[in-house]
Parts: sequence; C-alpha cells; structure tokens
Amino acid sequence: MTNGSSITHRDVFIGMTFVTAPVFLLAYGGIRLLDGLDGTRGPGVAWTTGHAAFLIGLLLYGPVVLGLRRLVVTRTTNLSVTASVGTVIALLGMAATAGQIVVDLVVGLRAADRPEMNLLFQQVQAYPGVKPAFYTVGPVLFYVGLLALVVLLAMATPRRVSGWSPVLVVAGTAAMAVNMDLIPLGAACYWLALAPVGWRLVQAGEGSMSGGPDTPALA
Repeated sequence: MTNGSSITHRDVFIGMTFVTAPVFLLAYGGIRLLDGLDGTRGPGVAWTTGHAAFLIGLLLYGPVVLGLRRLVVTRTTNLSVTASVGTVIALLGMAATAGQIVVDLVVGLRAADRPEMNLLFQQVQAYPGVKPAFYTVGPVLFYVGLLALVVLLAMATPRRVSGWSPVLVVAGTAAMAVNMDLIPLGAACYWLALAPVGWRLVQAGEGSMSGGPDTPALA
C-alpha cells in the first residue's frame, strides 16, 4: 500500500490504456470483417479506418507494456531485469507492427484497386529485410514480450492479474495467428486479461484524487 497522493493522472491514463487498447484492436478486427464482405479487402474507407484504429490501439499498448513492467518491478524487484528484457522485446515488436501498419495505410491510399495494392506490397516486401522485420519475425516480438510481462505479473507477490490472464493472452494470440478473421476474439481475450488491472488503477486514481482512502499505486 502507498499513500494515495502518489496516484497521479498518469496512472489513471495508463489504467485507461489497459481498457481501451484491446477495444481498438477489436474495432480493427470488426472493420476488417466488414471490409471483406464483398470478397476483397481494400483499398477504401474501411481499409483506411480499420488500419487507423489498429495503429491507435497499438500505440496505446505502449503505456500498457510500460505499466506492466512497473507493476512487476514494484512487487518483485529480483525480476526487474527479466521484466526489462520483456519490455524491450515487446516495444521492438510494436515498432515492427507499426511499420507494417504504416505501409498498409500508404499502400491503401496510393492504390486504385486490390491488384494494384498487391503489386505495391510485392515491391515493398522485395527490399531485403523488410518482410522478416515488418511482417514475419518482428511483429511476433510484441506478443512474446507482452506474454512474458503478464506471466511475470501473475507470478509476483501479491498477484495483480488473474492466473487466467496468461492463458487468455496465449489464447488470444493463437486465435489471431490461426486466422486473422478471429482478431475480434483475440482482442476480447486481451481485454479480459488486461482490463481488470486497468480498472483497478483507474478506480485507485479516482479515489485518491477525490480524497478517498489510500490505494495501491502503479509506482
């Protein structure tokens, strides 16, 4: 327990990202499904809107990753190095995924139809290192790092996430890996794993700022 005054607006914001980041991923998955109803995806409003939602959600995972690390370190200091490694891995994966999304957005805006999109994607991915960095290997790092942090937090004392949280992260990641049409399901799993932590941080911050009782802070 810490003094309630140590709760800041930053903590409330971080708590909200735990709740909202998976929602933007869910929005992307839903828009993607709608975009494919005519048998093809992109270019157009749905493609651009969906990927914009994806990018916003991904950026919101930045505070989530950093918040998870801080929660691990403040409760189990001997895991700080492991938590830091997991954080770096997750952030590298985020950067790679962000690069992929930006490429998708630019291609969608430049192309007149799906065949032209395919041609532009082939041209981009023909550059050495682009495909593994932004499409095959790089993005996977985000999910590996996120899972590592959730596992560490589930092992910490006192535990701040449910024992089911790592299972939910694995299930969500596996669902999206098997079929991208299952992105909404994967996002729901992530929300169930992360949102409870976020709500506790938000409620702790709001209670402290309104003069409520002392509550656990993020740092």
